[in-house]
Amino acid sequence: QVRLVERGGQLVQTGDSLRLSCVVSQRTINGDAMGWFRQAPGQAREFISAISRSGDITDYADSVKGRFTIARDNVKNTLYLQMNSLKPEDTAVYYCALDTILRSPLRSATSYDYWGQGTQVTVSS
Repeated sequence: QVRLVERGGQLVQTGDSLRLSCVVSQRTINGDAMGWFRQAPGQAREFISAISRSGDITDYADSVKGRFTIARDNVKNTLYLQMNSLKPEDTAVYYCALDTILRSPLRSATSYDYWGQGTQVTVSS
């Protein structure tokens, strides 16, 4: 069974940087698009970023553009999210997701087939 495991979430301070990783097992990701979403308490799951199969096309939510960078290593079967200049409003559970059928739009959570369990990122002010 395909499994996604996020790592890297922790408590940081405003302005700090953090890198999340998402390791995929039981499937080779080089044919799949991938994305990051987040969900804060009491709020809907929010699109953060997506990346094409080869990594040459990326997309970001306006709230994180210029601060976050998505990347992938198809050899390591891993997705990354580099987060810089973190703000308290970035506090949420962060999820990675896998789209095996290359649906669109990648900003929609319904385009993804598999999800990780999430990793908590907390940014203190």
